Amino acid sequence: MVRKLVSIVEVSNSDVAGMLEEMARLLQLQGASPFRLAAYRRAAATIRRTEEPLARLFEREGVAGLLRLPAVGTSLAKKIAEVFRQGRSRPLERLRRRQATGDLLTTLPAVGPRLAERIRQRGIHSLEEVWAAARDGRLRRIEGFGRKRVQAVQSSLAARLGAEAAEHLPVVTAKSELPSVADLLDIDEEYRLAARGGKLPRVAPKRFNPTEAAWLPILRTERGGRHFLAHFDNSARSHERGHLADWVVIYCTDKAAFGRSLVITAPSGPLRGRRVVKSRERECQEHGLETGWVQLPLLGT
Repeated sequence: MVRKLVSIVEVSNSDVAGMLEEMARLLQLQGASPFRLAAYRRAAATIRRTEEPLARLFEREGVAGLLRLPAVGTSLAKKIAEVFRQGRSRPLERLRRRQATGDLLTTLPAVGPRLAERIRQRGIHSLEEVWAAARDGRLRRIEGFGRKRVQAVQSSLAARLGAEAAEHLPVVTAKSELPSVADLLDIDEEYRLAARGGKLPRVAPKRFNPTEAAWLPILRTERGGRHFLAHFDNSARSHERGHLADWVVIYCTDKAAFGRSLVITAPSGPLRGRRVVKSRERECQEHGLETGWVQLPLLGT
């Protein structure tokens, strides 16, 4: 039986892949499952590598032809088919509308429509603005936001916005509020050990990640009743200097000690080769003398 050719809208493979990649980005911001995000990104990568125009394949074989592509399942095949039939993607349009409205706030942990409206009344509309408000204490002053809820929002946004958000945390200067170097070095060791063993969840950072792969290990942990999040420092400087698998960012999400610390391997001086908290080398040296400098080797050595 010969299949009747269908009338289609000409859309390039690159445009179809870009549509799927945009959907994955928006779904990530809206808290979608990592497995769902990976499915969109695998399909996009497959389509970019496919030499035959998908428009011609769909014209000949319909959805069945799309299903023959690796990593393209029934749900994604139907979404792609809609683009060829109508020249638009309604699922993508819905995601864009949700991103542009306050509905996105309700994807935050324990935030419903009423609490989302209170957030908007303070002039806070995007996830990035919520992150900033959590960082500077404004979120805590909104009715309904206790310490635990703010911490849950911070942890969620840290994973969803990636390392870029963490890089702009303020540095705590009051020494009495600083986490101890003992705790920071212990967290650094816990993180590197778990990362080495592949035991940590991974997120897809927004910067320096053209394939949008979920490669950055994230650790959430506690010390002395304080909550911390740690990950490799995915900054331009760490990439340029080749320290991506060495520099570890640790930040405390508790209001009393809110700030960012950087743990590195000292390149020179009396602490050369030791793990130290940047700008707190003297405290690290004192701590090392007390503990005997028992620590993990560098990743990859």
